This record gives sequence, C-alpha cells and structure tokens, in this order.
Amino acid sequence: MSLNLIKLCVGCDSVEDLEEWIAFRLDERRRAGEPAEQFHTTRMVPTRRDELLAGGSLYWVIKAQVQCRQRLLDIRPFVDGEGISRCHLILDPAVIRTDWQPRRAFQGWRYLKPADAPGDLRDDGASVMALPPHLRQELAALGLL
Repeated sequence: MSLNLIKLCVGCDSVEDLEEWIAFRLDERRRAGEPAEQFHTTRMVPTRRDELLAGGSLYWVIKAQVQCRQRLLDIRPFVDGEGISRCHLILDPAVIRTDWQPRRAFQGWRYLKPADAPGDLRDDGASVMALPPHLRQELAALGLL
C-alpha cells in the first residue's frame, strides 16, 4: 500500500507559482550541466521509504489549502557541508492539481494516508482553474471550493 507526504509550500502563492519555480530550477540545472531532476530538501528522512515509493506523492499546502501534488520518485539521504543529515525528495516535475482541502499550518512534513488525501481535480473542475488564483483562494476561504 502506498503512503504520501504533506508539506507546506513556503513562498508560493499559487500552483502557478510552484510550476514556474520548478521550470526555473530545472532550466537552471540544465544550464549548469547537472541532472534535470526536481527535488525538495528536508531535514528529516522518512522512515517509511518503501511505502512512499510504492506510488506515493508529496501533497503541497498553498495558502492553507492542499492544492496539488507531485509523485515521489526517490528518497536520497545525504549529509550537507555542515555535517547535518538531510534528505532530497526526488519528485516528478509534473504538478497534479487536486481538489482543495483546508489544512492548518505545521512544521516539516507529515505522512498522509491515501484515505485522507484529496482527490485529483476532475475534468468538470477545469472551469475552477480558469479563475484567477486570488479568486480561487477567496472562494476556498468561504468554503465554496
């Protein structure tokens, strides 16, 4: 059975911001001659690696709402230049939009069971994505999304 992670997407105001940041970082890595893979660095290494890599995703909380996810491809622990253990969560660069789900702020990442994860945005929800990000945020805050 797969398992997911959930994390705050600090610094992004919308899914579009996240997608632009991913594209920028991948382009930056290509120009530097580095492998064009997208990763997120964390301090703690997930202990349930096999479950996470059996189809799990990293769900992103943006502006107090789970709004999207990225598939987890690998988990690579390492020690940084200061001797601190860290971890790269290797992610599929494709961002999959999800139904919005309210989530309070928390630190770090948390495990997220598939039963508790929001579903992927359905085709009939495409019209919602045509709305400007600030309007989607306001509607979500009112409980209308």
